[in-house]
Amino acid sequence: MAPIPSSDNSSIQDGRDSYALAERAEAGTPSDVEEVAKARADGQKLVDAVWGTIEGDGPDYRSLSWIKATVLQLKTQVGLGILGLPNAFNILGLIPGIIVIVTIALIVGWSDYVVGVFKLNHPEVYTVADVGYMLGGFWGREILGFAFWLQIVAVTGASFLSISVAFNTITEHATCTVVWAIVAMVVIGVLASIQTMSRISWLGWMGLASIMSSVITLMVSLGLSDRPSMAPAGNDWTANTTLAARPSFIDAINAVCIIVFSYAGTPNYFSIVGEMREPEDFTKSVIIGQTLMTAVYLIVASVVYHYAGQYIASPALGTAGHTIKKVCYGLALPGLAAGGLILVHTAAKYVFVRILRKSHHLSKNTPTHYGVWYGCITITCLLAFVIAESIPFFNDLIGLIGALLGTLICIQTETYMWVWDHWQSPSRGSLKWNLLMIMNVMFHFIGWFILVSGTYAAVVTIRSDFQNGSLSQPFSCADNSGAT
Repeated sequence: MAPIPSSDNSSIQDGRDSYALAERAEAGTPSDVEEVAKARADGQKLVDAVWGTIEGDGPDYRSLSWIKATVLQLKTQVGLGILGLPNAFNILGLIPGIIVIVTIALIVGWSDYVVGVFKLNHPEVYTVADVGYMLGGFWGREILGFAFWLQIVAVTGASFLSISVAFNTITEHATCTVVWAIVAMVVIGVLASIQTMSRISWLGWMGLASIMSSVITLMVSLGLSDRPSMAPAGNDWTANTTLAARPSFIDAINAVCIIVFSYAGTPNYFSIVGEMREPEDFTKSVIIGQTLMTAVYLIVASVVYHYAGQYIASPALGTAGHTIKKVCYGLALPGLAAGGLILVHTAAKYVFVRILRKSHHLSKNTPTHYGVWYGCITITCLLAFVIAESIPFFNDLIGLIGALLGTLICIQTETYMWVWDHWQSPSRGSLKWNLLMIMNVMFHFIGWFILVSGTYAAVVTIRSDFQNGSLSQPFSCADNSGAT
């Protein structure tokens, strides 16, 4: 295996020693966990294949527990994605919607598992770009690295867009929409500048509670017969739901891409496992996180669709009545901000590590360390702001992200990672190996189908929406809350 060019061979070997815990645990020596904990308690240096020597005078980039990792996974996923799911059900129908969510959950859940195993096998990997170098050399690193970074920046833009919708809803469009997007950018940028994942994990708890309280409020209000904001005035309206709809191919694949987007946090998991105190616990956090996430998605999408039917707004929190939707967005604001700051932090950390990986400034509190870090935060926020204002409609933006970027680095890359690691496995040719190989190849080509067809559908939809006036113009002050 060729080493990552930004780390020398001795650093990689020291990193492998620091990760020997996983290998020895498989050999039956779980006491290694206690040894690592004791070494930390005694103030001994930790040498990591990515961060180098971690000492007391710098940030500890290997301090994330598996519980905090689970929370960060949930907050990375449960946020913007959940706000598009009811509309996906409205397009597909209840039963197809449930089938697609479960199918995508299983495929991406496998990808998440592969991330953790790959990290244990190759401790020098910190981002999907490092994987790209191992699989495809220089161009593999640059292509996957750019796709990863662009996806996170684009999703951050969707966060800014959703926050501007929230402020417009709460204030009844008190000022220009661009101003609200700038407010979102500044607040998220400041919070995202906190240096380590461990230190922002508490914001993950807050954000998760915020989003869940808002969607629960939405479901309760609709269940109590609150008139959806998109429904006609008065009582002469009926929510129509179908078990299986008959959408056009363009609409159907767009709905699938919205669901893919709701699970498209996989590339962020490289950073999460890379900062875990005990990376071998990553699989446990993935199983718990993916199970809770899918259960929440199914409940929220089904309940909102059942009570609102065709009168579902985008984002879904705007579905509630005039007053309740203000409450929903008020409750959701901390969660939308928390999700955005985790995304900004992850995107900026990727560039930060790429710039300083060979330098002692990476894990030392030097002027260069701070200058590069805050510069990465600023550039990430500015680019996300431009994306948010260039495609100013929630469903169109998340559908495009899910199709063009979500599948490439959440399905195709991880399935190929498994094949790459197991092609010369001693178990090659066994029934288990054959079945897993077939499964990975199937998942891989499903991802390519969604990428090609979904990108085409998203572009057609965006073009159509601009032409018929459904979308406001880029950088417009117009109200984007759909207020009624």
